[in-house]
Amino acid sequence: MQLMRAWWGEVVHLPPIFFWRLPFFRNEIPDDASNPVAHRGKRGVVFIHGFICNRGIWTPWLAYVKKHERAFIALNLEPVFSSIEDYVGLIEQAVQKVTLDTGMPPLIVCHSMGGLAVRAWLRHANADQRAYHIVTIGSPHHGTWLGRFSFMTNARQMALSNEWLSQLEADEPSGRYKLFTCYYSNCDNIVFPASTATLSGADNRLITGTAHVALAFHQTVMSESLARI
Repeated sequence: MQLMRAWWGEVVHLPPIFFWRLPFFRNEIPDDASNPVAHRGKRGVVFIHGFICNRGIWTPWLAYVKKHERAFIALNLEPVFSSIEDYVGLIEQAVQKVTLDTGMPPLIVCHSMGGLAVRAWLRHANADQRAYHIVTIGSPHHGTWLGRFSFMTNARQMALSNEWLSQLEADEPSGRYKLFTCYYSNCDNIVFPASTATLSGADNRLITGTAHVALAFHQTVMSESLARI
């Protein structure tokens, strides 16, 4: 029953996202991180999408933070098939802008590959104190079985136990994962085995019967994450 529910969830979510929102309406809700009068002293958010997506996947989340007058930036990770390391500068700029606008370190919310991109940023910038908290949703922290089938640089960096991931983990200081809440699913059709989406020492939260894309819109994931601001 959980597998059937997960399958139906992807059937419902995938077409409007990948054939409508991402290609045509990714900028429906523009970034808002340049109004210190309205945003000062209120926690802002940086959103980081996953593999072959763009900022349009976050539209329901952006509608919420905009309604509540919070500063936010939703990144477009480009080049699309570049190394994950190449996204570090984009994250750095977004964090700087939201922090400057609010006077506070932002909440960072990541889906899928976005969780690895933020870990690469933390390593590069030694930035633990510059993020209030990091939420990852279905992120392949230890890789995914599917990664072996791609020739794209960033996809290969998500293969199980690959050299890049192993070095990333080796470079991370003890206690860093306390900064993370990791949502993962026993029915994730992209990131599996399920335990690969968890981090030792993080607040790992299992969502049952939900596939990879639908996990980003699960009511519990959204409400618990946004409650942090």
